[in-house]
Amino acid sequence: MPQAPTRMFALSLASIALMGPLAVHAFMPVIPAVKVGLQISDSLAQLTFSVALFGMAAATLVYGALADRYGRRPVLLSGLAFFLIGSLASLFAVSVTTLVIGRLLQAVGAGCGLTLVRTIARDAYGPDKLVKVLAYLTMFYTIGPMIAPVASGLLVDHFGWRGVFALALAGGAVIATGAFLTIYETRPAPGSGAIGARPSMLGGFGVLFSHLRFVAFVCQTGFSTGAFMVTASAASFIMKETLHRPAAEYGYWFLTFPAGYLMGNFVSSRVGARARIETMVLIGSILSLASAIVLCVLLAADVVTPLSVFGPGFLITFAQGIALPYGQAGAMAIEPRLAGTASGVGVCLQNLFGAMTTQTYGLLADGTVWPLIITCGASSALMMVFGVIPWLLRDKDKT
Repeated sequence: MPQAPTRMFALSLASIALMGPLAVHAFMPVIPAVKVGLQISDSLAQLTFSVALFGMAAATLVYGALADRYGRRPVLLSGLAFFLIGSLASLFAVSVTTLVIGRLLQAVGAGCGLTLVRTIARDAYGPDKLVKVLAYLTMFYTIGPMIAPVASGLLVDHFGWRGVFALALAGGAVIATGAFLTIYETRPAPGSGAIGARPSMLGGFGVLFSHLRFVAFVCQTGFSTGAFMVTASAASFIMKETLHRPAAEYGYWFLTFPAGYLMGNFVSSRVGARARIETMVLIGSILSLASAIVLCVLLAADVVTPLSVFGPGFLITFAQGIALPYGQAGAMAIEPRLAGTASGVGVCLQNLFGAMTTQTYGLLADGTVWPLIITCGASSALMMVFGVIPWLLRDKDKT
């Protein structure tokens, strides 16, 4: 008989999701300080951020397939070890090369949490409760983005950018200890009847990508993440270099992003399975696109203030919070035997599209708001395209 998840299991599972904010959101106020401290260009400074997204994208693609084949717990603990090693290397980095390598290792480790939290939740709580469980876990996850930028902004202002990695190292150690003590193996055993035969890693990718609905779900979540990431990343430069505000103030304004996400997740948790997945993904896509249009129009009209950036940003993440749990659940429901692989692909594309969008912004950066308008607008438009597809296929064969 499967082991029943306890409260400590749930708390530890939720805390593992905090590694993503420690690797990504906590670093956003650091980017301008790293640029000055290491005397590097805008594009190299942006690389120290986007390399984490690229690393997480690649890692999550592998973690999901490995977890389906070898089990959740050993893969999870290995990822936690990578996170600690990367945080330590970044803390003592003396060059941009060392910092990029450390950030890459840190991100590879954080990627295990992003993938396996969803997979373990599906194993432990079952597909019927998955949307609600994911919504609650993501609500807890938003604590990280709410706290991390504020804490890291204060650390940058008072102790320099290395203090942020000391925070990540300490936080990662606590999370890893909790996971080691409370997270048990949840993968259904072969022959248990819970899953069918598992194809090879590449075969699993082929099976999943043969479903248009799967492609649409993971691309919608990927491009919505790209719109958020580039807005949050660009806001750091706008606050520091255009509006000449301290890093800590960016951290306070950044709270609007996770607050919107939290409210969107609350809506998803209340609605739960009472609404169709396709309908909720479409609603979230429409709201997100409308919010991105407001942001782009304000910036194009030269209305550049914290409110004109973070106000629409709040609405973008609110819409994302509504759609994301449904998109994740929909992707993992396509092929239950490949739930881990599906989760890994979904997280991979979230980070890959986020990295591509933010790095494109870095390459286009010219001291104006137009690179943000171009990248956020393009990502939002593509998100809308993929958000419509599952709704159009809602009454057709799901194959």
